[in-house]
Amino acid sequence: MGKVSPPGAQGPGRGPGTRGSGSAQALEPSPRLALQIIFYEDRGFQGRYYECSSDHSNLQPYFSRCNSVRVDSGCWMLYEQPNYSGCQYFLRRGEYPDYQQWMGLSDSIRSCRLIPHASSHRIRIYEREDFRGQMVEITEDCSSLHDRFHFSEIHSFHVLEGCWILYELPNYRGRQYLLRPGDYRRYHDWGAVNARVGSLRRAVDFY
Repeated sequence: MGKVSPPGAQGPGRGPGTRGSGSAQALEPSPRLALQIIFYEDRGFQGRYYECSSDHSNLQPYFSRCNSVRVDSGCWMLYEQPNYSGCQYFLRRGEYPDYQQWMGLSDSIRSCRLIPHASSHRIRIYEREDFRGQMVEITEDCSSLHDRFHFSEIHSFHVLEGCWILYELPNYRGRQYLLRPGDYRRYHDWGAVNARVGSLRRAVDFY
């Protein structure tokens, strides 16, 4: 579900042609509580924009590029390619005036997923495939899995509660992967090309 801006719009509340929810027929501003995430074609929340409030497997028809994002509520995963594929980027409530702010590699965003809220988070990590080898259960963010547990590689996960963001490097850097509740028997299951894991973070609005 979403709304696209009329041609010439500069973004909600940003200038001429911006009154309304983004559809050409709308005359009143969108209720702010109803908005979840807004994609802008240009940096600094300028240019055509698209308002979205749910998962979307193909954003290509609504904008050709994405250079800034405003997250009004919730946590989101953005994907470089349609159908939730390609590089992933975790965004929580806030403003992102250019794609470097979400560690993006380009202005390509082609799909997005709304991450459900969870009151608790719990994940089990295993040093080998198919839940073998040493196992550790985690309920809080971990900025360095190597320093804390002496793991440089993790080959399988069992996500028991909540959604988690996996980072390739320590201190929440590098490639990102969304882990939803379920079993991940090998690194291919979460879309990685190797088992390198540096840090792990709960997908929540605030830290």
